[in-house]
Amino acid sequence: MIQVERLTKYYGDVLAVDDLSFHVEKGEVVAFLGPNGAGKSTTMRMLTCYLAATKGTARIAGFSVVDDPVEVRRHIGYLPETVPLYREMRVTEFLNFRAKLKGVARSDRRKQIAECLELCDLSHMADRIIDTLSKGYRQRVGLAESLINDPEILILDEPTVGLDPNQIRLTRQVVKDLAEKHTVLLSTHILPEVEMVCERFMIIDQGRVVAMDTMDSLAHRSSTIVEVNGPPEQIERRLADIAGVEKVTCKKGENYHRFSLETTGANDVREDVAAALVGAGWTMRELHRQASSLEEVFVEATMKEAEDEDTSKQTLSTDVATTGEGEEQG
Repeated sequence: MIQVERLTKYYGDVLAVDDLSFHVEKGEVVAFLGPNGAGKSTTMRMLTCYLAATKGTARIAGFSVVDDPVEVRRHIGYLPETVPLYREMRVTEFLNFRAKLKGVARSDRRKQIAECLELCDLSHMADRIIDTLSKGYRQRVGLAESLINDPEILILDEPTVGLDPNQIRLTRQVVKDLAEKHTVLLSTHILPEVEMVCERFMIIDQGRVVAMDTMDSLAHRSSTIVEVNGPPEQIERRLADIAGVEKVTCKKGENYHRFSLETTGANDVREDVAAALVGAGWTMRELHRQASSLEEVFVEATMKEAEDEDTSKQTLSTDVATTGEGEEQG
């Protein structure tokens, strides 16, 4: 339903989205994650034809955002982070106005408005002037507006931003209900929300995809934590040789060193770890297994990008300084 191919966006000399490619299949609920300034909102605005791409393209429900923007808009509902509303209008008046603009047939408008009001728990606010509503209710009006033409695809940019916990729970349930008949691309900073609502996640940083996986796959990832007294380099090599261990990370201490072992699938390597360490005569004081969390994946992916960027800048600075010294000597 959503096919993105090498999408790129510059703001002047600033690169906001960098050669981005991904797809979202029909019926999927996919989380679009990243730190502030990663390019999420810019990407969503290009997908909804509010911004033109510098390079690349995207197809929504088979239509090109470059060649068929009008058809694209007919197939999507878009909730931006800052919801644009005509605050002097009443809720039903606004939804009726938007339904007309979106081409909803006159005979279907009343029914469609009633369904959207009920789904977003707004029926009791139908005759209220939008400006008198709280931020949470205004957010719901924006969500109802995005649904008014019963679109195949929903693109929701931070739908729960600024809401209280009760409003967040309600909005999360609405998204779950929508997932039964819509394809959803959802941007949010609330990671537990992703784990409860979405089937798959993408993490972008500096305009590039840095991680992508399904929630089911994440649930089967695990790591084994062990603290050992002994020579850290030897211990690390011994642990890396254990079947099912993909990666070993060591955090050195004064006497005891803490090792984190990433394992494949549902492998439980604790017995093998204990046998290897005790057999080598090293003292072990902690050994446990923990499931990977989306927060850990997010931090690891985005921090790695930041570290790589810092390393690249330091290398460039060193090269420039070295070149300058050479020129000066010459």
